[in-house]
Amino acid sequence: MAENISFAEIPLNIRTPGQFIEFDNTRAVQGLPTQDRKILVIGNRLAAGDVAAEIPVRILNAEQGEAAFGRGSVIAAMLKAVKTANRSTDVWAVALDDADAGVAATGTILFAGTPSKAQVLTLYVAGERVQVALATTDTAATVATKLVAQINAQTDLPVTAEVNGTTPAQVDLTARNKGEHGNFIDLRITYYQTDKKPEGMTVTITPMADGAANPDIADALAAIGDDQFYTIISPWTDTANMAAIEAELSERWGPMTQKTGHAFVGLSATHAGLSTWGTSRNSVQSSAGGLHNSPTPPWVLAAAWAAVVEFNGAIDPARPFQTLAVPGVLAPPEESRFNREERNILLNDGISTFTVGQDGTVYIERVITTYQQNAFGVDDISYLNLNTKWTVDYIRYAVRTRIALRYPRFKLADDGTRFAAGQAVVTPSMLRAELLALFRELEEVALVENFEQFKADLQVVRSNTDPDRVNSIIPPDIINQFRVFAAAVQFRL
Repeated sequence: MAENISFAEIPLNIRTPGQFIEFDNTRAVQGLPTQDRKILVIGNRLAAGDVAAEIPVRILNAEQGEAAFGRGSVIAAMLKAVKTANRSTDVWAVALDDADAGVAATGTILFAGTPSKAQVLTLYVAGERVQVALATTDTAATVATKLVAQINAQTDLPVTAEVNGTTPAQVDLTARNKGEHGNFIDLRITYYQTDKKPEGMTVTITPMADGAANPDIADALAAIGDDQFYTIISPWTDTANMAAIEAELSERWGPMTQKTGHAFVGLSATHAGLSTWGTSRNSVQSSAGGLHNSPTPPWVLAAAWAAVVEFNGAIDPARPFQTLAVPGVLAPPEESRFNREERNILLNDGISTFTVGQDGTVYIERVITTYQQNAFGVDDISYLNLNTKWTVDYIRYAVRTRIALRYPRFKLADDGTRFAAGQAVVTPSMLRAELLALFRELEEVALVENFEQFKADLQVVRSNTDPDRVNSIIPPDIINQFRVFAAAVQFRL
């Protein structure tokens, strides 16, 4: 025979005298839960790294990333960008070796003439400054030799350099990592207004090109197993890798796994190129941010941008990301920046956008997913904003946590059943009341609105086919973001 109060550890048939008191923590946790959110950075390693491929490792600082995966590697640069932008979130990394069929991108810098005065040659490689002192006695070949020495001395650069074997005035550059990403290693003479072109010399740059074959991101995803990473940053934007990570994250996001993750990538292309790429994707699980003609590599853009979004999204998933600065990203020149009309088109083509401040700071304008159409090819804005995905995911997490904590070992009865108040029994109406209370808490932190609609549409019923199951429709009206203010000024004379 059961007692009026349900005990978990104290037996009913104990006869020895004593005071036996157990603890019940089902009501201990008050308020909304905090999610455990981590960043995962994926990218190419170098053989010089201490950590082998496909081994997840926690990264505490940029120096550790360089030691783990090789100074000058793609993933080391990404980890440095993440740690610069976000020092709070737990960061992990999984590196892959270059693809067996990979080809390293190459480029050249050709010098002609002689310096007309003592001056400084300033070259930017992937947004990193390389400077060489020039003397009037230098020949073009001497300048090339000096530049090679300086590039190779800066081991954090993504390229190595050597003097061309047949043209001594030419510097040949080779990407440290093989793959398509190397084609986006920017090379330029001067960036800031204070940078000067060398007088008396001409410098001809052949952009980096011919890099081919990226690693298979599926190997990195397999390496993390069932561990959850909320923000995943990848340097590879080819169709095969994008499809693989989107499919994996879609499976993880589903109701049977519920381990949400979101992929961030960066792009460097013209407006037409960005639009073409964006319209080729359609996933709730990915976001792509694009700039044209920025010296900063797109994988560094992805890392810095994602780190900023993750930091602020963890604080409040519903608050818009507009106007947040992206540290470490160099702005495109004035003529290469997109105007409002161009950015609006990109936002309709699945590409997240940025603006540039007067001082050259890059700011987030709007973060969207690449999802644009439903399965029938109809335009669908339900998951346009990343805020939407992250807000509904938090609501799901809050519901799971509340039910799991409050009713871990409970019996289930119909509404109206007469049982003692101390019994570990739950009914559909009790669960409904719990969900209404949870909605009020979500409303207080401005994640949802319209309580009366929620109360009217909320359904909690016992299953007709499984006596141990309760089914529910939870209909929150999630909060929106204030993005546009429009007004007509009807003036009077």
